[in-house]
Amino acid sequence: MSNVSIVSRKIFDKHWTGGIHSKVKMNTHRIHRVAKLTGLSKDLVRVWERRYGLVKPLRSANRYREYTDEDVALLRFLREELDHGQTIGALALEGRDSLLQRMRASSIATTQDLQPHEHLLDELVSLLDPLDKSRFEQKLNGAVAVIPFEEAVHRILLPLQRRVGELWHEGRFNVATEHYVTKLIQQKLFSVMNQLPLNALGPPVLIACPEGEWHEIGAQAVAYIAAIRGCQVYYLGPNLPAPELLPFCERIKPDLVLLSLTEIRSDAAARRLLEELEQIATRWPVAIGGHGARVIEHLLQGGKIELLDDLDMLHNRLIALVTARMLAARG
Repeated sequence: MSNVSIVSRKIFDKHWTGGIHSKVKMNTHRIHRVAKLTGLSKDLVRVWERRYGLVKPLRSANRYREYTDEDVALLRFLREELDHGQTIGALALEGRDSLLQRMRASSIATTQDLQPHEHLLDELVSLLDPLDKSRFEQKLNGAVAVIPFEEAVHRILLPLQRRVGELWHEGRFNVATEHYVTKLIQQKLFSVMNQLPLNALGPPVLIACPEGEWHEIGAQAVAYIAAIRGCQVYYLGPNLPAPELLPFCERIKPDLVLLSLTEIRSDAAARRLLEELEQIATRWPVAIGGHGARVIEHLLQGGKIELLDDLDMLHNRLIALVTARMLAARG
């Protein structure tokens, strides 16, 4: 198994996986931080902005340039393309939208990107018992704000939720603390997703948790990942009866239905769920993921339901959908 798959499994094992309460602003970065995050000089970033229009910074109230996570990711991609022999002139002729599509189709998170920020997690957990709300939220919000949000999801938010969940299972945290942290993370995911541009031409992907599944953090993270990969995401949340999926699928005609299973089911209960999902899978691709899905892998043999076992597999599946849609549009 690759290092990426190993780390991805640790992060998503239970949750694809099983600071202030106001709306979280999508990350923006001043040019000095962009230079640190991309390895490009501030002068070069300004030249590419002015001459080629490949990045489009916002302007703060005091007129400072503010670059989005998407701008940072694109600049990283451009640097990689130059390292492989491309010229900035040729890349500029390709255009920002085309470059963004290629970036999404080629971007695979590295092991370093995926490793949890253990020292920060230790500090955050220490502020939960006893709860120091002000310092906890200040530290969490500050850490998330200074790195691209996708990196924050993998290195901070999901590992934090998993660690707090494990401490709750061990009896060291009560359920109220677990709910408090979970809701903060959900807020951040939804706040950022609400600010992403709509991918009206992307492949439609339906994401939900089946009936009896109330732990939706993993599904929410998958919805975010699908959205930034260029998919048109329909997120339906927790506890959705499988029969209710069919009429919705008939309306949106999804390229993929993704369901998060975190609860452990008996074989009998799992077979009943899979039988219901098979009715959908005869018409649209259906995949399941999460700890609960992995446990019933033996029941999937010979069926139409796909198991997406970790983040690496999920990424490849989503990119295949986006690439197919791009090629179809060009054809």
